[in-house]
Amino acid sequence: MMDNKILENTPDFLNVLGLDEEPMGLFFTDEKPEGCLSPKPNDLPTKAKEEKNEIDWPGVFGKFSCVIGHIWRARKKKIPACFSAQEFGCPGASFWVGFNKPQTETIIGYVSEGIPNFTEGEHYCKTHDDLRRVFTEIDPVPAPKPYCVVKPLSLFKESEEPEFVLFFTRPESLAGLHQMAFFVTNDPEVAASPWSAACGSIAAWPMKYKARGEAKAVVGGWDPSARKFFKTDELSFTVPYSMYVQMIEQYQESFLTTKTWSTVQKKIGRSKKAWSE
Repeated sequence: MMDNKILENTPDFLNVLGLDEEPMGLFFTDEKPEGCLSPKPNDLPTKAKEEKNEIDWPGVFGKFSCVIGHIWRARKKKIPACFSAQEFGCPGASFWVGFNKPQTETIIGYVSEGIPNFTEGEHYCKTHDDLRRVFTEIDPVPAPKPYCVVKPLSLFKESEEPEFVLFFTRPESLAGLHQMAFFVTNDPEVAASPWSAACGSIAAWPMKYKARGEAKAVVGGWDPSARKFFKTDELSFTVPYSMYVQMIEQYQESFLTTKTWSTVQKKIGRSKKAWSE
């Protein structure tokens, strides 16, 4: 259940970090929330359907919409974004959010060296074979419930609890989050930044680490295709909810109260001024 004390102490924590936007919480649920932003319904392009030549790829790509784009709009409107096996937006995201695996050969070709007479390709990986191996190794944890919901923490009901907390931040505030992750875990490898689509950094990788029993923060937003849905110089920082609770409970004992951090806060102020925020 969502702890009201955590919500009450969040604004001061964000203020110390120089963050004006509250974080988002990600969780899985059996029911689709009312008033949420979702991609248009589409036919899930599974590997089994692909092998039977049953996928209308032009139709799938014709309804393409980016998961991070929906979250971007949800951030602006302060409402939930919601995804499912029918409302996945991007065929690649259906894999990264846990609704579809193994990855199809068409998407493997699209993300790597392209497919003759179909797509030029994104060239994020040298060859089909290399990317096929990478996707097999990543092997996302299946979505545990029908809907993946991302919404501002303040919208969580007492009966709900996020699995992960998502920050969208520029480097100066990110420095504070990164150091806080270490402060509450004493793990020098607490923050990871593995390759994936931007949605994989907020879903697949955090879920994979959690399934391993590892408390990891994930830095993401490197995906060039999704950069248009981030502010300039902005990245994502995703932590397990349990780590976020520790941050809220312990930040007043940390470096965030020191003169060193006050120097960083001045740089945060200059950054906001530069971006007219």
